[in-house]
Amino acid sequence: MNRELIERLAEHLNEVTGFIYPNEVEIHWSILIVVYPYITGLVAGAFILASLVQVFNVKEVQPTYRLALLTALAFLIIAPLPLLLHLGHPFRSYEIFLTPQLGSAMAMFGFVYLWYLMAVLLLELWFEYRRDLVVWSRQAAFPMNWLYRILSFFSTDISEKAVAFDHKAIKIITLIGIPSAFLLHGYVGFIFGSVKANPWWSSVLMPLVFLMSAIVSGIALVILLYMVIAPLRGEGVDMKCLDRIASFLFYAVIVDFTLEGLDFIHRLYESEESIKILSRLATDKLFISLWVIQIFLGMLLPLGIMIAVKSLKFNAELRRLFYFTSVILIQLGIFATRWNVVIGGQLFSKSFRGLTTYKMEVVGIEGLIAALGLLIAPFIILAVFLKLFPASETAEAKEAVSS
Repeated sequence: MNRELIERLAEHLNEVTGFIYPNEVEIHWSILIVVYPYITGLVAGAFILASLVQVFNVKEVQPTYRLALLTALAFLIIAPLPLLLHLGHPFRSYEIFLTPQLGSAMAMFGFVYLWYLMAVLLLELWFEYRRDLVVWSRQAAFPMNWLYRILSFFSTDISEKAVAFDHKAIKIITLIGIPSAFLLHGYVGFIFGSVKANPWWSSVLMPLVFLMSAIVSGIALVILLYMVIAPLRGEGVDMKCLDRIASFLFYAVIVDFTLEGLDFIHRLYESEESIKILSRLATDKLFISLWVIQIFLGMLLPLGIMIAVKSLKFNAELRRLFYFTSVILIQLGIFATRWNVVIGGQLFSKSFRGLTTYKMEVVGIEGLIAALGLLIAPFIILAVFLKLFPASETAEAKEAVSS
């Protein structure tokens, strides 16, 4: 065992430059901690997009409303799993609810998660689908009719008055849900920003940067899913809807880019003693992931594409192609952002005189395969949700209400 440890340390030391402390040779927060804020960001961003319909009355976005809510739920179910897999004793995680520690931001995530899942997302989805669940329970064959009946809590009233109450309840829940979504992902940035011992994370802008990048990634994901799912279901892509959402995405990317640029300028202006090692980190270890993937491919190139779409009169087919390319690049850039924050913040020594390297495992509980599994799982869950609860309002439900 000691020999294996020595060999591992020797392998890591080959990648070390300068002077680092012995306990800094290995990276403790792995790719799972990169996946965690990425997934929670998608949840918050998808919900914010859905809120445009109910709170801000943006009717053009209506075709993606249910899809955005179901996407948020699918990813929210998987959101805590990266942390649980990273824990040494994941089966003891329930103890945070039995012995709450108000001073622990990590522990409070459990309460924020339950609040957002139970009191916001599930409630809004229930009121949104209640009418359809009643109709499906009457029309579907066994055993699906009983499933829909149970999910509707045996509700049978689909009168105009009942449906109007559903809409009012949805609006109230969404108003509560917007700050809850901000809290869900903003606290992740708060955790990193409050680590004063690490100058790469210690920034008052960190929560805002995390929040805006979450909105960007969530909107981009819903656009991507809408463009893929609508044709598969035999429905045309609503270009008015797509153009409007792309406009919101465009402005969100600009704000996100501005905040990240302001954070970078602020660090340069302060010029603390860590500025030299951070500069080496950004130009050496993180050159590809930061400058090439995050900034150029994930931000500047999509911005350029969307500016071209707004400035030039492309036809619908070309616009769809450009939007699809942009959202793919944006997802790549946001994931690189999470990588650069989580992994990058552990690559330099507290001595400010050396850099280490993160060697990602392929197999194992914190390896690449596990991370890919966590990223794929929400899409499988979403596919099941869309099979059980279509994202488009069914004609049968409309006829049942009108009658």
